[in-house]
Amino acid sequence: MTFILAIDQGTTSSRAIIFDANLRLKATAQEEFAQHFPASGWVEHEPDDLWETTLRTCRDAMDQAGITAADIAGIGITNQRETTVVWDKATGEPVHRAIVWQDRRTAEMCNALKKAGHEEMITDRTGLLLDPYFSGTKTSWILDNTEGARARAENGELLFGTVDCYLIWKLTGGRVHATDATNASRTLLYDIHKGAWCSEICALLNVPMAMLPEVRDCAAAFGETDAELLGGAVPILGVAGDQQAATVGQACFSPGMMKSTYGTGCFALLNTGETPVRSQNRLLTTIAYQLNGQPNYALEGSIFVAGAVVQWLRDGIKVIDSAPETQVLAETADPAQDLILVPAFTGLGAPYWNAECRGAVFGLTRGSGAAELSRAALESVGLQTRDLLEAMTTDWSDGSAQQVLRVDGGMSASDWTMQFLADIIGAPVDRPQVLETTAMGAAWLAGMQAGVYPDMAGFAETWALDRRFEPKMDETMRDQKYTAWKRAVTAAMSV
Repeated sequence: MTFILAIDQGTTSSRAIIFDANLRLKATAQEEFAQHFPASGWVEHEPDDLWETTLRTCRDAMDQAGITAADIAGIGITNQRETTVVWDKATGEPVHRAIVWQDRRTAEMCNALKKAGHEEMITDRTGLLLDPYFSGTKTSWILDNTEGARARAENGELLFGTVDCYLIWKLTGGRVHATDATNASRTLLYDIHKGAWCSEICALLNVPMAMLPEVRDCAAAFGETDAELLGGAVPILGVAGDQQAATVGQACFSPGMMKSTYGTGCFALLNTGETPVRSQNRLLTTIAYQLNGQPNYALEGSIFVAGAVVQWLRDGIKVIDSAPETQVLAETADPAQDLILVPAFTGLGAPYWNAECRGAVFGLTRGSGAAELSRAALESVGLQTRDLLEAMTTDWSDGSAQQVLRVDGGMSASDWTMQFLADIIGAPVDRPQVLETTAMGAAWLAGMQAGVYPDMAGFAETWALDRRFEPKMDETMRDQKYTAWKRAVTAAMSV
């Protein structure tokens, strides 16, 4: 039993990755699934799609690796966070499509709660802001807008979970209803200081506490899979939300270390140690990981649209055929045209938290084309990251924040994008040799719990640099570009 199976259930695809006893990638399988957009600002997934693609990719990866369940010491799960599933406790059938983290349908509910003066209490308990991003208001919406759901929930017939929780339920044949502390900390319902569900917030959002899962450490026993699913029972030993798993996978274990993951969105985390730091700049205070009952906290900045802006160029306005084209086009863009793209397709995340703002392009001329739009799209990712890092370094006032940013995720493979990121933040950007940091983090949690992988210190020593991007842009140009960006964001929010 020397292999670990990592499940990485993301926003647009499910993946399964087999790691060997030396944390080397042995096999991987990936499958995309449908995105549903029933109304403007609404995003949904079919829970069955999440489950079925997860199961198929697990089986495919095992087949590729030539291993059986008997060879697997444990499963680690990492998942798209905040995405909300409500299902029948007896049958396991979802009562509604999963409402995705990007979904903005509960903006009015959040605004009403803010006007009623509840945000301060909620932020104090959860470290989060009152925003549609989080799971709590999504759950309330499902109960209020699905026939009979609220009565069934109050009768103890329905369960709530983030995607990790739903997968654990399915994998264990309904025997285990549990989540980990990192996913719990993203629901708007969990007191990150007491380490318990908050009855006051649950009552305020009208979410019956009987629906909520048990909360466990990131490395813990989450039950065993039904034997028929993978050809044998396999223990589930590690769970973390995708951004926290990436923080673990990047070995950001020391206070002051920062990482930024570029997938559909962009998420930057700054490790603040065992003490939660209350942000003065509308960042989130969250649990980075919890081991042996001890939570370790982080400041987090969330950007809703990063890689998704490239998907928009490809699938929305169809100016490119594939994502890698953006780097080539950006290199050929007219330097005299300074387009700014504010990709607020589903509102703006940190540090603005404006759910009503929508995307905008500034500086268009008759000569603007695919090259200029591609450059503006890639630059928007770096500019949004600078927003986050400036807020973080202000909040983390003890001065120990390390002036190096570790990056991962699909967009980090683009040299052009990473060089611009280093240029605009004015600090080195380190890209690791292993870009599968999210799956790596989940695998390490499970493997460490199983006794296959080293402890935290030993794991940190395995982190290896692929390339460091040093800033090359002069300070005047950097400040001009960032000032123009701030003006564009202000203009977009004023529409």
